[in-house]
Amino acid sequence: MYIEKVNSPDDIRGFRMEQLKDLASEIREGLMNRLSKKGGHFGPNFGFVEATIALHYVFHSPVDKMVFDVSHQSYTHKMLTGRKDAYLYDDHFEDVSGYTNPEESEHDLFNVGHTSTSVSLACGLAKARDLRGGKENIIAVIGDGSLSGGEALEGINFASELESNFIILVNDNDMSIAQNHGGLYKNLKELRESNGTCECNLFKAMGLDYRYVADGNKIEALIEAFEHVKDIDHPVVVHVNTVKGKGYKPAETEKENWHWCMPFDAQTGKSKVVTSGEDYESKTCEYLLKKMKADEKVVTVVAAVPTCIGFTEDKRKEAGKQFVDVGIAEEHAVAMVSGIAKNGGKPVFATHSSFFQRTYDQISQDLCVNNSPATLLVNTASVYGMNDVTHLGIYDIPMMSNIPNLVYLAPTNCEEYFAMLDWSIEQNQYPVAVRIPCNGVIHTDKPVDTDYSNLNKYQMTQQGTEIAVIALGDFYQIGEKLTELIFEKTGTTATLINPRFITGMDEEMLERLKENHSKVITLEDGILNGGFGEKITRFYSSSDMKVYNYGLKKAFIDRYSVEDVLEQNHLKPELILKDI
Repeated sequence: MYIEKVNSPDDIRGFRMEQLKDLASEIREGLMNRLSKKGGHFGPNFGFVEATIALHYVFHSPVDKMVFDVSHQSYTHKMLTGRKDAYLYDDHFEDVSGYTNPEESEHDLFNVGHTSTSVSLACGLAKARDLRGGKENIIAVIGDGSLSGGEALEGINFASELESNFIILVNDNDMSIAQNHGGLYKNLKELRESNGTCECNLFKAMGLDYRYVADGNKIEALIEAFEHVKDIDHPVVVHVNTVKGKGYKPAETEKENWHWCMPFDAQTGKSKVVTSGEDYESKTCEYLLKKMKADEKVVTVVAAVPTCIGFTEDKRKEAGKQFVDVGIAEEHAVAMVSGIAKNGGKPVFATHSSFFQRTYDQISQDLCVNNSPATLLVNTASVYGMNDVTHLGIYDIPMMSNIPNLVYLAPTNCEEYFAMLDWSIEQNQYPVAVRIPCNGVIHTDKPVDTDYSNLNKYQMTQQGTEIAVIALGDFYQIGEKLTELIFEKTGTTATLINPRFITGMDEEMLERLKENHSKVITLEDGILNGGFGEKITRFYSSSDMKVYNYGLKKAFIDRYSVEDVLEQNHLKPELILKDI
């Protein structure tokens, strides 16, 4: 095998064309080995094999610097830069992450897992090179889906200002995670259909030179194009048309389903992961579909991740015009739902917690300053959510709960979640965010409130003395187990409180606790700094109440075990009891 002999990009530069093509086949075999057993981003990587080989054949990494946008297409790059064992051999799977990572290799410039950033990062590399008189090539790789992100367009708009070597490689496979949405994709279609010659050209309009490669999976054509722009003295876009999922028929035909995959049978394409029981994604989708059919003013908005709330292609068609995918444009989505709400609509915008980080200004300025009654659904906001360092969902509580006017709710079970969601859609007084539970679909047979307009009123679910446990959202079940353990070990019935509201304190209830409690324990599924528990501590700061805050340390954690993180942060009932 050729790939076994490749330890750095230098090793492929003497390959003949037929050897490069054989190498591409071997790389796909390596990708299949890892992805079928471990899962990961399938379609983008299978479609970008030849382009990556051509890049490393022509350019000289790490002297020439490559930045991969969102890293969805970086697996072949990893295989060619000394990390092939992580794809060829099962016992090396854990050697690498799913994203570019400077800790793994000098060929990776940045740890990148969020989209639309590569052009801006590469602009910075180019500017620094020019300031110090360097001569290396700077290449930003970006997919067509990522072009809808505002930062990508900001970066492309600035790129012509460099007036020096700068290469933007646009990998156009006519897909984002799901279908692309937006006017610029009409222009990309025109460029593809005209072989790059149509009069209207987004990139030329931005002041950039332009070159088109019709077959982005043909190594010869790619090498020719890259050699043409190598050492160029001005910014240029190389627009290549690739096939997402190239080389594996199921992925070529079902592009959305194969963007990312769980472990599967390589022969049949069927998933090896058997899911059973309920999930919040499909339940949320069914609820919203029913809501939209009953009320034409209800509209569901997503930003390129429709299945984060279960909207598969068939469900999107069923929803029709009451479902909107804005593409990778979360900032636009938040401002847009503020406008929908202001003009009489009932909008719901859903995305992942780490993607909401891009929208802080819009939540503050466009939504909350204007007090627009829109609903934000925050998914994977939990230690139980995604566990790679670029997609951590544990920072939302300090970020969102301190924005005035926002009502941020943390349900503790399925019935409470849908009651909060229904109230949020129907009320017209506040912008509301709801944390979608992440610790499984937990039901209750106890009645839940349907009206949350009396803000910041906590729910005391068990009344006791001496010790009060205030357990927020997903950590409410830890609170239940803790109070049971306290009674078992000490005979004391502890008070258990479901605060429900992340954005405010029930000062009346907290004041009453002073009468017959000496200790308060707070539990929150997020980092402690600036979070929920610290507000409770501040309230009791001038009293004799002893307050213990339990949550997560402020840190970037990567590919972690949930159980390990809970243990390290003493988020186990037996450890908490020992502490107090």
